[in-house]
Amino acid sequence: MRRLILFVILALFAGLLEGCSSSPKASFYTLSPAATLVPTGAAMPLRVVVSPVTVPDLVDRPQIVTRLAGDEVALNEFARWAAPLKSDIARVIAANLAQQLGSDHVSMFDSGSDTASTWRVRVDIVRFDSVPATAVMVEALWTVRPPGRATPVLGRTVAQEPVKEQGYGALVAAHDRALAAVSRDIASAIRTNQPH
Repeated sequence: MRRLILFVILALFAGLLEGCSSSPKASFYTLSPAATLVPTGAAMPLRVVVSPVTVPDLVDRPQIVTRLAGDEVALNEFARWAAPLKSDIARVIAANLAQQLGSDHVSMFDSGSDTASTWRVRVDIVRFDSVPATAVMVEALWTVRPPGRATPVLGRTVAQEPVKEQGYGALVAAHDRALAAVSRDIASAIRTNQPH
C-alpha cells in the first residue's frame, strides 16, 4: 500500500513538473534605432538632450498593448517590453538624432555640463497604437528648445507604418520605423533653427 501511495505521489509530482515546463515563456522586446538614417547635411556636433519622453498611460506598462476591433485592447502577458517604454523611446530617438546630426553628444541624460549650448528635446507620445499584422501609428508632439533662445520650436509628427507579417517582432520593427520618422522631423527642426 505504501508503494502504491508513493507511486501516485511521484506521478502527480511529475505531472506538475511537466505542466510547468510546457507553459509559455515570456518574450522580451526592445526598440531599435534606424540602421539606415544618414545625416541630411553636414555633421553638426551639437549637444542635445532628449528628455523627458512621455507615453499614454494605456501603453506605459511592461506588456505590449495591441488594438483589437472597436475600442478593445489586449495586453499580452508573454510579449513584454524589456525596458520601460518611455526610456526605450528616448534612447532610440537620441540614437537616431545622433546619426541624423552627425553628433556624438546626443543623450537622454542631462549631465548639467555646458548647459548654455545644449539643445533640449521633449517628446510627448500621444498615440502608440499597435494593430498586429496591419499597422502601427505613432503620434508625437515634440518641443525643441534651442540654446540661448526663450521661444521653443513646436512640432507634431504622425507616422503610420505597415505591419506585413505576423508576430510581435514585426510590430516592434514597424514602431522602429515610425520613431525614425519622428526623429527626422526633430532633426530637421534643429537644423532649420541653427543660428547663422
